[in-house]
Amino acid sequence: QVQLVESGGGLVQPGGSLRLSCAASGFTLDYYAIGWFRQAPGKEREFVGAISGSGDSTYYADSVKGRFTISRDNAKNTAYLQMNSLKSEDTAVYSCGASWSTYGYNLRPDYWGQGTQVTVSS
Repeated sequence: QVQLVESGGGLVQPGGSLRLSCAASGFTLDYYAIGWFRQAPGKEREFVGAISGSGDSTYYADSVKGRFTISRDNAKNTAYLQMNSLKSEDTAVYSCGASWSTYGYNLRPDYWGQGTQVTVSS
């Protein structure tokens, strides 16, 4: 069964950090680009960033550039989203997606995870 499972969400104070994981099962992530997306209450889902299959290329939304870092460990079939200097406006459900044929800012996932809640609040 093809599955993506996110973990690592939670409650963090402004200025804090979290690292989200996106673990794949049922398929090999090596050839898939991975994207991270988020959806805040009452808002549409937005692109956060993406990483190529090899990990050589990364792409970030302007709102997170310089604060968030995407990486992957294909040996562990897992991708990561390191979030630093978190702000209240980063509060959202974060989801990862894997795409075979699209990448970068135009990534459209073939597979989605269920999402993990990130709340930034004092």
